Amino acid sequence: MLTATVLMATLLLSMPSSAQNLEAYQFDEPAQEAIFKELINELRCPKCQNQSIADSNAELARDLRDRTYFMVKEGATKQEVIDFMVARYGDFVHYQPPVTFVTSILWWGPIVVVAIGGLVIVFRVRQQRSAEVELSDEERQRLAALQSQANKDEER
Repeated sequence: MLTATVLMATLLLSMPSSAQNLEAYQFDEPAQEAIFKELINELRCPKCQNQSIADSNAELARDLRDRTYFMVKEGATKQEVIDFMVARYGDFVHYQPPVTFVTSILWWGPIVVVAIGGLVIVFRVRQQRSAEVELSDEERQRLAALQSQANKDEER
């Protein structure tokens, strides 16, 4: 029991936390630090599954944090840093990708497919309802016999 506790404590203490990583970045102005923190929470690690570069411990995320830090320290605006990262890693790196033709297909495509499917179903149902059923002579005689039987049953 004691060795398991010691082992667990050793593992937890050896894991680097993102808070400790962020303390290494020193800024001249609070505005730069605010922009940096916004950016690292807004930029996604291309290697990780849906983690910001602030939350990721991947080597690539660390490189992106460092690059963001240097760009902000040099006076780059938030949009300039985002543009640089998107140019280098694609729209995936930004949690809020721009609205383009491709992204509009991703957003509106499923809705359009469902709407078209609904229209097809409505059209087919109306078409089936409006189609008149033609009965053969034998079927008409059978229908008349069933109706007369139903009328007799109602009279009783």
